[in-house]
Amino acid sequence: MWCLAKIFWTVFQYLINHTMKTLIETKRLLLRAITFEDKEQLFELHTDPDVQQWTGEPVVESMQEIEQAIAIRHNDYTQYGFGRLATIHKQTNEFIGWAGLTYLPEFDKVDLGYRFKKKYWGMGFATEASKAIIDHGFNVLNLDLIIAIALPENKASIKVMQKVGMIYDKQAPYDDEFPDAIWYKLEKTAYNNS
Repeated sequence: MWCLAKIFWTVFQYLINHTMKTLIETKRLLLRAITFEDKEQLFELHTDPDVQQWTGEPVVESMQEIEQAIAIRHNDYTQYGFGRLATIHKQTNEFIGWAGLTYLPEFDKVDLGYRFKKKYWGMGFATEASKAIIDHGFNVLNLDLIIAIALPENKASIKVMQKVGMIYDKQAPYDDEFPDAIWYKLEKTAYNNS
């Protein structure tokens, strides 16, 4: 009986995520708005020093920081019509990280970003999600340009940028702490002609 209830619950959660919240779907992933229900999973992700070392951001120290970050994401959805998205593994219905676009007002550009739990590294999820997000950005949101920024030592992230068709733009400051960030870009005209 317990097994049947577990199966029912998994199917129910999949249907809820798939039919009510899913913005983007790929072969293996569902991407939906981040909610406050994701805060425990986000806390786990952002308190992992191995994950955070590639971002240049400190390890999150409190649930309050996560709740503030979720509130910012909700503001992005409202203000810009897009934002970072919870990334759900379709087969297991597990939150495995986030991926999506965000507007960087200090540069007046839209940035592609992704962050996944360590156990999901090297499985192609960042590339799979990024391809779908770029397509959504150009063909649904009608963006003209999408950029991505990484620390020079984040070779895995740079490789994802290259795999999804982005081209090297420059090595330039992101902020005072990252004076030599690596910038990639993809223009809609180049994307639609590829």
